[in-house]
Amino acid sequence: MPQDSIPSVSRTLADFVASSSWANVEAQSVEARRSILNFFATALGSARDPVVTAAMRTLAPFSGAATSTVIGHSQPMDALCASFLNAISANLLDFDDTHPETIIHPAAPVAAPILALAEMRKLSGREVLTAFILGVDVECRIGNAVSPRHYARGWHITSTCGIFGAAAACAKLLGLPAEGIANAVGIAASQSAGNVENLPSAAKNVSVGNSARNGLFAALLAQQGYEAAPRAIEGPLGWARTMGDEPDVARLLDGLGKTWEIAKNTYKPYPAGIVFHAVIDACLLLRERIGRRGDKIESVTVQGSALLLARGDRPVNNERDARVSIHHCAACGLLLGTAGVAEFARETVVRTDIAQLRQKVRAELDDAMSDGAARVILHLSTGEVLTETVNSPRGSQLAPLGDQDLEAKLREGVRTGRSDWDASRVIDAVWRLDAVDDVGNLLQSLRPPSASLQTTSN
Repeated sequence: MPQDSIPSVSRTLADFVASSSWANVEAQSVEARRSILNFFATALGSARDPVVTAAMRTLAPFSGAATSTVIGHSQPMDALCASFLNAISANLLDFDDTHPETIIHPAAPVAAPILALAEMRKLSGREVLTAFILGVDVECRIGNAVSPRHYARGWHITSTCGIFGAAAACAKLLGLPAEGIANAVGIAASQSAGNVENLPSAAKNVSVGNSARNGLFAALLAQQGYEAAPRAIEGPLGWARTMGDEPDVARLLDGLGKTWEIAKNTYKPYPAGIVFHAVIDACLLLRERIGRRGDKIESVTVQGSALLLARGDRPVNNERDARVSIHHCAACGLLLGTAGVAEFARETVVRTDIAQLRQKVRAELDDAMSDGAARVILHLSTGEVLTETVNSPRGSQLAPLGDQDLEAKLREGVRTGRSDWDASRVIDAVWRLDAVDDVGNLLQSLRPPSASLQTTSN
């Protein structure tokens, strides 16, 4: 069959998005609300972080009509700026949701622009949830098609694939036909970017913010008649081949409309890279066994997969390094017995006892271990050798966080983020999102009346 007679990936996904309605996705709406609740929790947790406030000051002079909420703040901005800011906030603390098969963090690139657009256009909660579920499906299916080589080559898959979900979801909210949705996805292919080298820096969050904002921008351009190559994703010189290997189109399309990628979503109990959670859990178990004998630790060996070592066998110079460090995660679990936002803050990172224990941690490859597993071997000065192995850490698909865990995470986010938003009102709003007629009114009701940030410099 000639290649031109086979529907393109963009058009196949676009037909699926255009034809899907609330009735098709309603069964996935509970997980969608859980994901959006986690999105608010993580965004509120970094609302006053200097990275976010610096971005707000940078964008403020260029913002257009103030139509869309910036989570954790009082001042709205235009939809494109709000999309960028809310996405970087949701991703900043490495506390966001995770699609296990690809390590995509699905919510930040998709929830940020659709909430901004829905507020501007006064759309309903069901419209938002429908678009969110479809957008997550698109970004994760494209991720499935290029994993694991795409990430292994150094592309930050949340950013590079997230933009496709954002474009498709926003195009759905704009009411574009299948042709327009396909063009939005194709336009997104020209803007997809983000590299793993930048993970320990603020530049990582820029690419996540861009995926949200530029996904919305792609949909808006498509609405105005902009076109894209039909095979912008899978063509010989298209996105997939230029940024990876031959795409697995069969895997991308397998079960389309019957199985849903959002059903696989997981949520982090710790604000650190997902591959380090087993390290933390193993160290917490060892902490229970040794009590407060941290001063007796002579050496710590962490065994795990090549991905674990590649991402986390690194020196720690700041809090961003700490969130992607085997050594710091182990030190927190063993010495502090906890691993929350405070344990990855600068005050903890520079503690002498934590720094000294980090120096005693050695990472060791074990090819037999999966990417989400870890084994920690503890040598004490008493001669004791203690070992703990964790294959399914807390927050994984086999040990998922419950609704109350996510609510507690949001309350903690409000506290640590020093936001004046009311946690209980946010929680209630998300759980009843499917019954809301105007998401704009809902978001505006969550914003406190007083100004909470000066976005322009004096």
